[in-house]
Amino acid sequence: MPSEKKGWCGLIPTFLKQYGKKYLLPGILILSCFFYFYFSQNQSDTPQTDIFETIPEKTKTEEPSNTEQQESQNIIADTSIIVDVKGAVKNPGVYSLSADSRVIDAILLAGGYSKNADSVSINHAQRLQDEMVIYVPKIGEEPSEVQAIASVQQSTSIPSTQSGSVSQTGSQSDKVNLNTADEAALMTLNGVGPSKAKAILSYRDESGPFKTIEDLKNVTGIGDKTFENLRDFITVQ
Repeated sequence: MPSEKKGWCGLIPTFLKQYGKKYLLPGILILSCFFYFYFSQNQSDTPQTDIFETIPEKTKTEEPSNTEQQESQNIIADTSIIVDVKGAVKNPGVYSLSADSRVIDAILLAGGYSKNADSVSINHAQRLQDEMVIYVPKIGEEPSEVQAIASVQQSTSIPSTQSGSVSQTGSQSDKVNLNTADEAALMTLNGVGPSKAKAILSYRDESGPFKTIEDLKNVTGIGDKTFENLRDFITVQ
């Protein structure tokens, strides 16, 4: 066995000595080509997906659905109110404001006071309510004139309570006379809109003048709660 290993080992130097110069260069070229194509093939077989695994997919901007747009509009509608600004302001009209707005915000939105405005008794800090009428009286305007314009019940003032369009207290002359008031004057009462004002006028035409303020409860749409809110601001002179 040792002699065989020695024999094989002895053939290698003999082979290189006899044929080394003839086959050495071609052998090197063949081996070089082999390794070149071998490694090139391995690189081409490597999956390319790993290269892009760390690159996040471009996020698409999603447009809001119709439902989301509708919900957004509803939220806006729920947080806004509409008020009617009249009288001695530069730009009288109907304005939309946020639900937490104050009287001063509505007046400023209407351009501010005109030169002949009487703003002394106006409560600028009062919180606004939807469908509220804000009337700014002119200097020297009489209480009766303010009532006729369907603004407020209190002389030369705008709404000054948290719950309505009139003040909590008023003199007898400031109250709305159920037997003489027209639709516009009736609508200055807190909680009385066009339909209730027309119902009051219809009742008066059909049944005659109101004898007591309690007769107002006989009008369609006027319940006990509404009457209690109106009691201090109506009369039947």
